[in-house]
Amino acid sequence: MSETARTVRDATFDVLRRHGLTTIFANPGSTEVAFLTDLPDDVDFVLALHEGSVVGIATGWATALDQPAFVVLHTTAGFGNAVGALATARVNRVPLVVLVGQQDRRHLALQPFLAGELEGLAGRYPVWVTTPPRPQDVPGAVARAWHEARHGRGPAVVIVPSDDWAAPVDDTPLGAPAVLYRASAVDPAAVEALADMISRAESPALVVGADADDAETWAALVELAERLRCPVWQESFAARAGFPQDHPQFWGHLPAGRARLRQALAGHDVVLAVGAPVFRQYPFEPGPLVEDGTKVALVTDDVEDAHHSPVDLAVVARPAPVCRQLAARVPVRDDEPVSPPDPIPPPRRPRAGEPLRAAHVMVALAERIPVETVVVEETPSTRPDLHRLVPARRPMGFLSAAMGGLGFAMPAAIGVRMARPDDPVVAVVGDGSSLYAIQSLWSAAHYGCGVLFVVLANGRYAIMDRLAEQHGSGKAPWPAFEEVSVHRLAQALGCPAERVDSYDGLVAALDAVVPTLAGRSEPLLLEVAVEPEPTFEA
Repeated sequence: MSETARTVRDATFDVLRRHGLTTIFANPGSTEVAFLTDLPDDVDFVLALHEGSVVGIATGWATALDQPAFVVLHTTAGFGNAVGALATARVNRVPLVVLVGQQDRRHLALQPFLAGELEGLAGRYPVWVTTPPRPQDVPGAVARAWHEARHGRGPAVVIVPSDDWAAPVDDTPLGAPAVLYRASAVDPAAVEALADMISRAESPALVVGADADDAETWAALVELAERLRCPVWQESFAARAGFPQDHPQFWGHLPAGRARLRQALAGHDVVLAVGAPVFRQYPFEPGPLVEDGTKVALVTDDVEDAHHSPVDLAVVARPAPVCRQLAARVPVRDDEPVSPPDPIPPPRRPRAGEPLRAAHVMVALAERIPVETVVVEETPSTRPDLHRLVPARRPMGFLSAAMGGLGFAMPAAIGVRMARPDDPVVAVVGDGSSLYAIQSLWSAAHYGCGVLFVVLANGRYAIMDRLAEQHGSGKAPWPAFEEVSVHRLAQALGCPAERVDSYDGLVAALDAVVPTLAGRSEPLLLEVAVEPEPTFEA
C-alpha cells in the first residue's frame, strides 16, 4: 500500500508547528472548512462569535506572549468584520499571522458566491498581504508571514483559495528562512549624540510610551531617570505603560492638546521620548508642540514613528540597550530628585444615598488588586481617573487600544488570560464600549478564562456627551440607552454576572472576587452603576 500523498495542508501544519502557531483563533466559514476539519491533535482551536473578537483575543494572546498569534478569517465578510481590530493590532504593534479564506481557485474568474476582492480590503494596516500564485506556495507564504508579522509588528495576511489545501506539495523550497536573527547592536555614534544633548541640558525630561513596556527597558529608564533627577511622563493614549507609575519621579500622562502639552513640558530644554511617537494628539489645536528653546529627541524601534515625529534627533534602535548605555554615559545630577505636582486627592467614600462615580470604582480596585494584575482599559470618558488612581506597577500592568477604536478590551483581556493563566486580569470597560464586543464573553465562559470584567454603566455615550458640550449648543442627537442591561446580556452568553448599585455592594463584590483572580477558571462581569462624570479631560 502506497503512503498517502502529502498535501499543501500537511505542509502548512508543519510550518505552523515550526513557528509555534498551534493555537488557531477563528470564526470560520465555508471557505475554511477544508483547512479546519479534522485538526491534528497538537493544534488547538479557539472560537469567538464575531471576527472583531477573534482578532481581539488573538491580540491579547500575542501581546502577553510577545510572539505572533494565528488567526483564521472567512473571506470578505469575516475579513471585513475584522478590519477595525486588525487596525488596532497594527497601531498597538502586535504581530498576527492572518489566514483569510477565498473561494475555490478553479472558478474565481467567474466571480462565484463568497469570492472577495481581498488584497486591498484592510488598506495599509496589514504589514504584508499576499495571495500565493500556486497552491504549492501556501506553506512558504505562511512561513514568510510569520517573519513579516514578527519584524513588522503587525498583521501579515495570507489569502488562500479553498481548494489549495488538497493540492499535492512539491519540492519547491519554502520562500522564507527557517530562522532569522536581526542584529540589535546600537550605533555608538547615535548614543554619543543623545548623551551629548542630554548632558548639556539644564532641565531634561523623559516621555515614555508603549514600546518601552518590558522589564529590561523599565530598569534602564529608571536608572536613567534617577541619574538625571528628572520628571517622567507617559505619552497620552499609550497602549501600554513605559515606566513604573508608582515611582516618585513619575509625573503622570501628557495632555493630548497642544496648549496644555506645551505647559506641561515648559521649562525643560531637552525632552527625550522613548518608545513613543512625538507627540500623540487628539483634538486639533494650533501652535507648536513645545515651547521655543526645547529640543526633542526620540528613541524608538518603530521606523514609522521616527519618520513622522518632528524631533531634533531620532534614533531607530531597541530602547533598552540605548537607555542602558545612556545611563552609563550621562553624569549624575546634584539636584534633588523632582517631585510631581500635588496630586488630585482620591474621592471620599460616598455617603449613604450618594451616587457612585467611576473614581470610586477605581480607588476600590486599586486598593485590592495585586501588583501583578494586568488591567485592560476601554473606558474613554473616565480614562483619566483610571490613569490617576490605578497605576501600572509592573510591565504589562496596563493594556489599551492605541488606535482608540472600541471593542478591544473585552476580547484582549480574554487573550491575555489564555496566554497567562496564572496572572490576574481585570478589564475596566464602559457600558457603551462593552457592546462592541459583548459576544466575546461567550469565549471567556466556554474556555474557562477567569477574567474580572468591571463594566462602568452610566447608560449613555458619556464621552460623546462631553465632546458635544464643547461644540455649538451641546445638543446631541444620540439618545441614552439606560434600558440596556449588560449583566443580563453577559448571563445570556453563559458568563456569570451581577449588577452593583452601591459602594457597599461594590466593596463586597470585589472583596469576594479579587483574592480568587489568580486561580479562577470562571469569568465574572460586574456591571457597576455610576453617574456620568461632570467634566471631560481629553
